[in-house]
Amino acid sequence: MTLGRILVIDDEAQIHRFLKPALEAAGYEVERAETAAEGLRLAAGRAPDAVLLDLGLPDMDGQEALQRLRAFSEVPVLILSARERETEKIAALDSGADDYLEKPFGVGELLARLRACLRRRLMQQGAQPVFSAGPLAVDLLKHEVRVDGTLLALSRREFDLLGMLVRNPGRVMTHRQLLVAVWGPAHVEDVQYLRVYIGQLRHKLGAAAELITTEPGIGYRLRET
Repeated sequence: MTLGRILVIDDEAQIHRFLKPALEAAGYEVERAETAAEGLRLAAGRAPDAVLLDLGLPDMDGQEALQRLRAFSEVPVLILSARERETEKIAALDSGADDYLEKPFGVGELLARLRACLRRRLMQQGAQPVFSAGPLAVDLLKHEVRVDGTLLALSRREFDLLGMLVRNPGRVMTHRQLLVAVWGPAHVEDVQYLRVYIGQLRHKLGAAAELITTEPGIGYRLRET
């Protein structure tokens, strides 16, 4: 299980060669896009946990790509750009970017800013980094799930699904909300797919499976006790 999926949208091959091993070594899964159109498609279909976005893309200005992304997603966005003008930074942040990092940059600073973006998004969602109820304990930052103290091996999708329920304890999460958040807007009608994953997740949770309740025809709820 990784710490999350990072979508890198940049047309420079050397940036991808530099970032992919660095992010993977830090525990992230990496998706690559070299154009704004490809990046937006992946963001809609793959539901990344964060986006690293270059402003100098070949098919569309990064500012416009950011605005289009914000039309359907609240994913944390960290701008990577060689543009040093203050007005560019202000425009990107006003358009919905979470942070701005000038090229060239160091891996350590990038990873620290990425972690900060992910932490802030959790806080904005009102979620606690560590959730516990009955035998279940979920660490959203470390991507760790334990039942009665035993660490579980969940797939990326299973963790993302549980994470959505954990971020909204006691609330009914509709099929649509879960599908868009975990699989992306392109999968909004795949309710049977969602049922399969809920079944797999309950099986792995064992003693904690009863915390996930079904709201027939609507969605699922995570009980807080």
